[in-house]
Amino acid sequence: MDGILNIYKEKGYTSHDVVAKMRGILKMKKIGHTGTLDPEAQGVLPVCLGKGTRLCGMMTDETKAYRAVLLLGQETDTQDVTGAVLSQHPVEVGEEEARQAAMGFVGAYWQVPPMYSARKVGGKKLYQLARAGKEVEREPRLVEILELKVEQACLPRITISVVCTKGTYIRTLCHDIGKKLGCGGCMESLVRTRVGRFLIEDSLTLGQVESLQSQGGLERHVVPVDGFFSDLPRLTVKAGEGDKLVHNGNPFEPKLAAAGGEGLQVRVYDSQGVFIGTYGLDQEKGRYWPQKLFLGGS
Repeated sequence: MDGILNIYKEKGYTSHDVVAKMRGILKMKKIGHTGTLDPEAQGVLPVCLGKGTRLCGMMTDETKAYRAVLLLGQETDTQDVTGAVLSQHPVEVGEEEARQAAMGFVGAYWQVPPMYSARKVGGKKLYQLARAGKEVEREPRLVEILELKVEQACLPRITISVVCTKGTYIRTLCHDIGKKLGCGGCMESLVRTRVGRFLIEDSLTLGQVESLQSQGGLERHVVPVDGFFSDLPRLTVKAGEGDKLVHNGNPFEPKLAAAGGEGLQVRVYDSQGVFIGTYGLDQEKGRYWPQKLFLGGS
């Protein structure tokens, strides 16, 4: 099985737990996830299978969407309600002030990664240092909140939906909104609703995956590897020289294309319709050059 499965990660599982469960269900080792989701968080976790594992790095770069509940008046060491309470403050702001503070984070901003995270400092993961009782200085990272909507403000809780770039910590966003309001805040719950084109309404729980696999119906839910590049023009090469070049991962001239559209970037197939990978056009040299290849063993 090669491709991507849109998994709904339930509470209590780590992303690694999901991969381990999938390996047991599918009886295959080549499985990888596309970005961690905290154990208490739930929602979309695309899982790559077989040759699809070559997409893991690309999937990590995808835009993500979340729905979170921010609890004002409380700060914790983990920036969510699972952590130890560091301070508590009365919530004296009004709903409109809270809304404006949250909306003020739309756009690019410098975010300091939380201590309880998988970021590395000096070769050690921050959460390992935090568990050892150490706090170290963290370099802020530029993240971008592409969209933010306050769905409900029923103080001390605010429900927000967020669309953001990779590397954004929603826990830290909640913490920063609380800090801006002067009363502190932490994340009470989190649901990831989208990763790139993968939507929560199309996701499968591990229980559903197991059931579909036993019934022989799981494969139709797997997005094939080339499906990830469906927005690129499809180009098929001619039999003979065209096949020989792409099977060896070599560049080829546009005249060797048998069918398909043109473009600066294309998804390439051999004459038998087997997906080879993505190629980019070097206009100066007049050739398509391989960018990401998927032919060969998984």
